[in-house]
Amino acid sequence: MKSLAVIPARGGSKRIPRKNIKEFLGKPIIAYSIEVALNSGLFDEVMVSTDDEEIAKVAKKYGAKVPFMRSSENADDHSSTADVIVEVITSYESQNRSFDFICCIYPTAPLIKENNLHEAKSLLVDNYFTTVLPVTPFSYPIWRSLKLEGNKVKMNWPEHLNSRSQDLPLAYHDAGQFYWLDCKKFLADPRLFSEMSGAIILAETEVQDIDNESDWKIAEAKYQLSDS
Repeated sequence: MKSLAVIPARGGSKRIPRKNIKEFLGKPIIAYSIEVALNSGLFDEVMVSTDDEEIAKVAKKYGAKVPFMRSSENADDHSSTADVIVEVITSYESQNRSFDFICCIYPTAPLIKENNLHEAKSLLVDNYFTTVLPVTPFSYPIWRSLKLEGNKVKMNWPEHLNSRSQDLPLAYHDAGQFYWLDCKKFLADPRLFSEMSGAIILAETEVQDIDNESDWKIAEAKYQLSDS
């Protein structure tokens, strides 16, 4: 059974310029994803899918393969992660290479841990899931969330106006770090989330979405905390 790590890292990034190779505590942020994948011992190959020569150079420096460049069709703002993975699979097949399992690891996930990769793959294989992803609970019950209509504030679920937080079910969101997938099942239904998706749960300290400079600083603080 062969496994491939795919790290999708296109060149364009509007909110944080050159985000995928921006320095994060002393090295390009993509290096963390590459090194965790390599050190996990889970993969027959760790590759970066990119349309950018500079990103390709950095990826190779830290030990990843760049066996082909990403097409322009899958390098714009509208291309999905699933589209990129399908392109990677078909590009390898054109080289007469195939994999049983693929883990798509995002390039801006410095908090990713080897043990989480192992746990998620075991869950995928043992339960015959199509995909497995890490999730984390919302810090505040979404059932008591609010919405604004002009200057008026209203509850999204007014039936929970008097509900105690501890009585409401937990709600989770995608941790935005990686997706394990069964290659054949994924190609038959190329979605990262489906009725046959499983999940592992991560603590809030292990997760940080990075969309702006404030997020970046919080991610650095969380990394330093976890590394202390």
